[in-house]
Amino acid sequence: MEINHNEEDKYYLAKKKVEDIKGFYSNLTAYIGVNIVLIFINLYTTPHHLWFYWPLIWWGVGVVFHGLKVFEIFPVLGKGWEERKIREIMEKEKNNRNNKWQ
Repeated sequence: MEINHNEEDKYYLAKKKVEDIKGFYSNLTAYIGVNIVLIFINLYTTPHHLWFYWPLIWWGVGVVFHGLKVFEIFPVLGKGWEERKIREIMEKEKNNRNNKWQ
């Protein structure tokens, strides 16, 4: 079941994709900037006890997953999965409406 999109829908999908990419780059920029500050604070205040790598690692994992989702590299959360899930939910709703009074 292929979905035909008119020009307005295509524009909306393209705009959403651009907003997602912009959000990823904002997240990446914040990640880099904040972690530079955290590294500086850690090395300036307690150089004998390094803790800056914890937020660097865990926030980094989040940034990686965000990038995988935005650039559709992660198959579970990609566009194909979304469309299959939407069709599945629409089909369930249709069946529920048809079987409601039977």
